[in-house]
Amino acid sequence: MTLFQNFFSAIATIINLVLQLYMWIVIGRAVISWVNPDPRNPAVQFLYRVTEPALAWIRRYIPPMQGLDLSPFVLILAIIFLQRFLVPTLMQLSGTPAYLP
Repeated sequence: MTLFQNFFSAIATIINLVLQLYMWIVIGRAVISWVNPDPRNPAVQFLYRVTEPALAWIRRYIPPMQGLDLSPFVLILAIIFLQRFLVPTLMQLSGTPAYLP
């Protein structure tokens, strides 16, 4: 493999791992929102700090409907799209067979 092929393969793997981790963080945020957590808890603060920028951007375009916030669902769909489109595209650029995580 050439230098660029290795680079694209490494980037695809890292992007896939980051997207997978972020998806689990979004799921964690959605789950804790059901139980009214203590806002002073460091884990809760971390989840809100990491996910709120993306969720707030989505809420600008898709506001909560009748108290139901669909922004985590939309964000998870966007992450899945990136995992199914961007990661295989980068893997194909590296010359290795595209895989689906």
